[in-house]
Amino acid sequence: MSKQVTPYETGESKKNQVRQMFNNIALRYDFLNRLLSMGIDKGWRKKAIALLAKKEDLKLLDIATGTGDLAIEIVQKYPDAQVTGLDLAPQMLEIGRQKAQKKNLGSSITFVEGDAENLPFEDNTFDAITVAFGVRNFERPLEGLKEMKRVLKPGGQLVILEFSKSRSKIFEGIFNVYFKYILPKIGRLISKDARAYQYLYDSVQAFPSGTAFIDLLNESGYQSNRWIPLTLGVCSIYYGEK
Repeated sequence: MSKQVTPYETGESKKNQVRQMFNNIALRYDFLNRLLSMGIDKGWRKKAIALLAKKEDLKLLDIATGTGDLAIEIVQKYPDAQVTGLDLAPQMLEIGRQKAQKKNLGSSITFVEGDAENLPFEDNTFDAITVAFGVRNFERPLEGLKEMKRVLKPGGQLVILEFSKSRSKIFEGIFNVYFKYILPKIGRLISKDARAYQYLYDSVQAFPSGTAFIDLLNESGYQSNRWIPLTLGVCSIYYGEK
């Protein structure tokens, strides 16, 4: 695995630091997401959702659900789905609950505070698991992948969205200037957290993207593993099955 990057330099576990960071920025998280991604993230989520098998009464776990954007989009596309959104940060979850209730989706989405590396569910519980921009924040990604596989039903799907390094050197250079210098300054000004959006850049650089992440899926025991680069590779979908 690559060097572990943490949001702060406090000596606490990465898990605790990530929880603190997302609680700190929860109130401004959705606004900053739209502003800093220029809305491109909506298209990325739609492409990830499109990989889910069409199934009545889909039972899905959305890990690192945050404020529930992906969970909400899933139940809007699959009205019979029952989605459990799990996250470390209670303040993010509370915003997610409010958003779901405003859209009259409260009966379709259950928000649960929990740890992706120690899931509070029985073996073989879910038809599918999604993770949008969350695996990079795991303290032990391999353990998290194995734990997700445990709670998937046989044949269940894993769909992960994550930032990655562009395969275009020119585009990578332009994107890195934005990602490393401009985005952290805007994020710091609006979120009032000096480290959160610098951590975003640092964690993407350290994360094993592309074929390196497929190696982790293979090691975790998933099958039919695929890597689907998006927007010249700055974001990727990783797909596997139990």
